[in-house]
Amino acid sequence: MRIVVIGHGMVGSRFAQDAAARVPGAQVTVLGRETAAPYNRVLLSSVVAGKTSADAIALAGPDPAVDVRQGVSATAIDRERSVVTAADGTEHPYDRLVLATGSAARIPQIQHVADPDGLVPGVSVLKDLADAEGILAALPKARRAVVLGAGVLGLEVATGLAARGLAVTLVHHADRLMERQLGSTASEVATGSLGRLGMSVMTEASVTRVIERRGRIAAVELSTGAEVLTDLLVMCAGTIPETALARRAGLPCERGIVVGDDLASPADPRVFAIGDCAQPPEGGTGLVAQGWDQAARLVQDWAGAPAVASSPRDDGTDRTNVVRVKATGLDVVTMGLSGKFAHEGRALRAVRISDPAIGRFVEVVVLDGLLVGATVVGDKGTATELQALYTRGLPVPSDPAHLIVRPMPGAAPATRDVAQMADEDTVCQCNSVSKGRIADAIEGGCESIDDVSRETRACTGCGDCKTLVRQLLDQRTAGTAGTTGTGASAAATSKVPALAGTGE
Repeated sequence: MRIVVIGHGMVGSRFAQDAAARVPGAQVTVLGRETAAPYNRVLLSSVVAGKTSADAIALAGPDPAVDVRQGVSATAIDRERSVVTAADGTEHPYDRLVLATGSAARIPQIQHVADPDGLVPGVSVLKDLADAEGILAALPKARRAVVLGAGVLGLEVATGLAARGLAVTLVHHADRLMERQLGSTASEVATGSLGRLGMSVMTEASVTRVIERRGRIAAVELSTGAEVLTDLLVMCAGTIPETALARRAGLPCERGIVVGDDLASPADPRVFAIGDCAQPPEGGTGLVAQGWDQAARLVQDWAGAPAVASSPRDDGTDRTNVVRVKATGLDVVTMGLSGKFAHEGRALRAVRISDPAIGRFVEVVVLDGLLVGATVVGDKGTATELQALYTRGLPVPSDPAHLIVRPMPGAAPATRDVAQMADEDTVCQCNSVSKGRIADAIEGGCESIDDVSRETRACTGCGDCKTLVRQLLDQRTAGTAGTTGTGASAAATSKVPALAGTGE
């Protein structure tokens, strides 16, 4: 089976590796626009913030059986001949074609934001490694920065630049930060936390004009009429699915490339789309976990593997829908129903606690004894506990208030520890890797986090599970790895998350 994959990012490379390994007779060719090997785009903001290096976000190399054409983009799809033409003039016949073209950064309508050579010097987006390297190169001479957009990426970039000592102004078009995930009160708490980090936040405003001096940005003009001096403008204004190639090939496209439940185009059963470029029936989340899940489903279907049975607690909730902001000095996590959620006739029970003085907000949403949504600002420990309950679909206390308050005065903050986890509990949420699978890998010879990542793919998403993986490695060193009490699962189920006093 000749499989051609267009796109060599996090989703395309994952699919290509798995297809080559699992699909009988697969001959996989990948066309990738970027010259760099696959890397973790989720952590680009951490590179800008200085929390990790560009080398550290590289993903595992391709399977030797995969023919990767790095730095060679696809220019045309001939569906009648079943051939993809590449920029270097080569033609690649296919039996099945997978589009994993991702998305492009959206550049708002701003006067003088670009010239014939591209974006004005000092103006950037953050979509690929080249963008991150460009921002890093500009930092030594920069004292001020404007970040446009206060979604997840905007917050990560803004706090990262502030941590590097720049005076940062965050500009956002909506009336609150992360308006898709946060309600007004949660946003106000987050805004207060940004203020304590020394940042200026301007909502219900946008950048309308870039002001140049000596060939690079010197200031921006806002829709309010204000002028803000700046050495950098980083635009984090969302993304647009890359559909141009699909449109030219006559494939139905709306916001993204339209596909069915089987991820195939309704116009051509031999052409599939996954990741940010795809528009499946359930809609796109913009999270890499959805693209990885689509890649896994496609490989599973083509390999003839049986479908995975639903969990007995499956209530139709998408339990991969977790948004975590990796911001320096600001912890924000949302899952499921969050922000201004609609009841839609359901008997939802919501409880919240808000403490703006210390930058803490917690809200939980419960339905039929299960956690179906939560918003946490400024309390990493509680967010971790609630995420475990949410992603595993575990029963919660009959009184939802017990999820966000301590049952006893002076009780110690709850923390997630591998000793309290059963083997089937998930350690890496991005890749659905269980404690047992990681313990087996360590027993099999893995001696470092990198070893575990190569063997299981844990820690290759947001990276938040590295602490737990390190605990398992330390246990192995101490001769205790793999020991799980028979009551671990019950203990985890009955454990009530508690609020940490400082969120640290």
